[in-house]
Amino acid sequence: MSKKILVVDDEARLVNLVRGYLEQEGYEVRAASDGRQALFAAREEKPDLIVLDLMMPEMDGWEFMRRHRQENNTPIIMLTARVDDVDKIAGLEMGADDYLTKPFSPRELVARVRAVLRRAEPETEKSDILRSGVLELDATKRTVQVDGRYIDLTRMEFDLLQTLMSSPGRAFNRLELLERTQGYAYDGYERTIDVHIKNLRKKIEPDPAHPQYILTAFGVGYRFRVE
Repeated sequence: MSKKILVVDDEARLVNLVRGYLEQEGYEVRAASDGRQALFAAREEKPDLIVLDLMMPEMDGWEFMRRHRQENNTPIIMLTARVDDVDKIAGLEMGADDYLTKPFSPRELVARVRAVLRRAEPETEKSDILRSGVLELDATKRTVQVDGRYIDLTRMEFDLLQTLMSSPGRAFNRLELLERTQGYAYDGYERTIDVHIKNLRKKIEPDPAHPQYILTAFGVGYRFRVE
């Protein structure tokens, strides 16, 4: 069964271009031109992934993402026309899984869609449960608990935590973490790892300013603590 993609953008020409490339790859594509239409479409169509423009009339991508994240964790690739990091960091903090800056190559978007969907697939072979102190990660159920309390993580946050917990003490650089969690690594995108680590620490650390689990490996990247 083909995966369903919801493309949300008020530029009809861009939507048609993206639709053509995605359909060539075998995806089923639905479209919406603003956030209100997108909320309705997301509830009715239940897409496997959403490609979301941030700047739209009626309801923009920010408000859509805020409301949508209250209902489910459908993977989101956001599109932004800003070349600085402001929109990118804000979007990732709100729970976006990836981003692209306009103008972009449709082929790159297809590659990102493929990578995000691939890592969103549930694990079927592993049944590992990783533990460290009161922190527990179930790789099969894709759940995380802290002292018995379930923690709501985005897919990116879960994949980062699983990667780090699987090799305690090992220092991973940002590009390596990007490759392992996103399926690709491009110069210039590796700093998004810092945003996800910051969000992850807020959710699992007793004191995010003085982390006990995810430690900074100065000059390298990050590592998980050794018991």
